[in-house]
Amino acid sequence: MSGLNKLTIEDIEFRGRKVLMRVDFNVPLESGQVSDDKRIRAALPSIRRIIECGGKLILMSHLGRPKGRRVPEMTLQSCVPVLNELIDAKVLFADDCIGEGAIAKVAELNAGEVLILENLRYHIEETANDPEFSAKLAAHGDVYVNDAFGTAHRAHASTEGVTHFFDQCAAGYLMMKEIDYLGRALDNPRRPFVAILGGAKISGKIDVISSLLPKVDHIIIGGGMTFTFMKADGVEIGNSLLEADKLDTAREVMTQGRQMIVFPVDFLISDYVDFKARKVGPIKEVAFDAIPVGWVGLDIGHRSIDHFRKVLEKARTIVWNGPMGVFEIQDTAKGTFAIAELLAKLTRQGATTIIGGGDSASAVARAGVEDKVSHVSTGGGASLEFLEGKTLPGIAALTDKA
Repeated sequence: MSGLNKLTIEDIEFRGRKVLMRVDFNVPLESGQVSDDKRIRAALPSIRRIIECGGKLILMSHLGRPKGRRVPEMTLQSCVPVLNELIDAKVLFADDCIGEGAIAKVAELNAGEVLILENLRYHIEETANDPEFSAKLAAHGDVYVNDAFGTAHRAHASTEGVTHFFDQCAAGYLMMKEIDYLGRALDNPRRPFVAILGGAKISGKIDVISSLLPKVDHIIIGGGMTFTFMKADGVEIGNSLLEADKLDTAREVMTQGRQMIVFPVDFLISDYVDFKARKVGPIKEVAFDAIPVGWVGLDIGHRSIDHFRKVLEKARTIVWNGPMGVFEIQDTAKGTFAIAELLAKLTRQGATTIIGGGDSASAVARAGVEDKVSHVSTGGGASLEFLEGKTLPGIAALTDKA
């Protein structure tokens, strides 16, 4: 899966053809308006290619989790004015993704125009990958393009099901870019190659760690999952996050990768934290093996930042997925932001730095360095599964190159 031997948007003739394209317009909304248009902008190269080549473009996406119900607060109509401002083309909207109304809107479409279909997940059949629903979606187009890497790890109707009804299914520019960066990191990285893995739970990262160990020079571990490893190694962790059912797994991973895994050497801790209210009590910095009973580890300390820096400054390829601490709270965000700023610096010095979506993407954005790293993935879950070496259904379903 690390290479992309599939038809791409550059292999297809679009003039006069109806092009059904899956995009990721799962954007944040505030008071019914798009508050962050990054995901819409990410699709612009593919959108422009198709309309400039004379295609009739039909865009489909999900937004939020309406779970098969029509939720007005999750309408994709919010994306119409944003896209209208970004491209020099007429943008229409259909108030459903299937049915007579959608069919009529598609029929009205002229070459070089764009139609956005209503939220796919208003229909439960989308996530169920229902064949009949897939066929109704596919009926809108003559050719299919997938440019939604963030949903490529899901076998849904709009990502996998529809491909059975087309002769040509191609990857868009964003999909190509994602696979290019992640694929090169796995197949032919400039060395040293270092992975940084953080986040709350070890359960979501164990397979990634196991898959990466034979490929990397070092894996830096941070975030809440660190404490399960520490507990497995007999270290007191106080009331820090623990997945007790993963202790044996943690021991196996440490045995497998003891020489390559780099752990924090100190932490910021507190005896009180309210995650929902984003409040913490007084903060102390202690060595990794000096967390008192009743206290909670919330971020890496300054010595850990220096410890990680010494490893990262030698790296030529770096992949990062998962924060170093509770970065949503200002007092416990320093470790995560320090890593983000360090990666921006290393990028300027010639390293390839890949941010694996999700919380890591949010962290580099909040640190103000998202434009200063090599690549920020649009798919947290998809990038994780890619790094695990899994087959992503939304990519596997595209047409193989001859």
